[in-house]
Amino acid sequence: MQVILAPMEGVVDHLMRDMLSKVGGFDLCVTEFVRVVNCLLPKKVFHRICPELHNDGYTPNGTPVRVQLLGQNPEPLAENAVRAVELGSHGVDLNFGCPAKTVNKSKGGAVLLREPQTLYDIVSAVRHAVPSEHKVTAKMRLGFDDKSLAFENAAAIEAAGADLLVIHARTKVEGYKPPAYWSWIADIKQKVNIPIIANGEIWSYEDAINCQAQSNCQDIMLGRGILAMPNLARVVRGQQEVMNWSQVNQLLIDYSGYELFGDKGKYFPNRLKQWLGYLSRQYPQAEDLFMQVRRLRDSNEIVQVLQQQR
Repeated sequence: MQVILAPMEGVVDHLMRDMLSKVGGFDLCVTEFVRVVNCLLPKKVFHRICPELHNDGYTPNGTPVRVQLLGQNPEPLAENAVRAVELGSHGVDLNFGCPAKTVNKSKGGAVLLREPQTLYDIVSAVRHAVPSEHKVTAKMRLGFDDKSLAFENAAAIEAAGADLLVIHARTKVEGYKPPAYWSWIADIKQKVNIPIIANGEIWSYEDAINCQAQSNCQDIMLGRGILAMPNLARVVRGQQEVMNWSQVNQLLIDYSGYELFGDKGKYFPNRLKQWLGYLSRQYPQAEDLFMQVRRLRDSNEIVQVLQQQR
């Protein structure tokens, strides 16, 4: 079974990838998207999104990282895909799943699921440009407004030469509201031969088993579930029990160090509160902790509260 850490814009940056890959269980991490419009981006843009490129495309613990690109124009995407792999990315991923309104309004992400031909053109251009030893992968939802083009979109991505397809088992309109329609992935698998990875609404070991059974996929991608249970990748593999709160609290303290001494310290209060929101799904203590820090804006004061939880 392959387990991949999902790209989550504004949530899973390189600091979080470092922490979660140290907890372990992942075969690959995918970055937040690099937005491509109409030109070849400077190398610094890739290094900002994916500092792991300075380490041959690996997290500090050795987990490979793949850069994700988002855009609508095939040729600029192809140019930037070549740059990504030249800089050390382990292949390149194409975003056809982002549901954000601002992204969709500029014709990026899930809105492209209305245009199977555009999907084909993008994947084909990137696949022809990127050397064959590097994987070209894509991530899509079941559709934008509805699921009527699900099979056609997957077939277009396959025909264009993608090596692998991740499917988030909901449409853009369905967003992140449960349930995820895993059985649709199984139906798509019957129509295409490309390897498929299932994604969406996996919060526990039981969810993973159900997802595998309903989607007919052995391999899975974990997104928000890993924020609610930091060792979920190990749990779904049957390697560990769910982390206890003491272990999670230590992770929160460790994360404060990453953020405060990294390059994103000013975001720490909001990032931590966001993470506590996910953790409260699994740990009641997280909700209590959130109530203690929700009005705090000073990072040092928040860290003091965390340390008092020991």
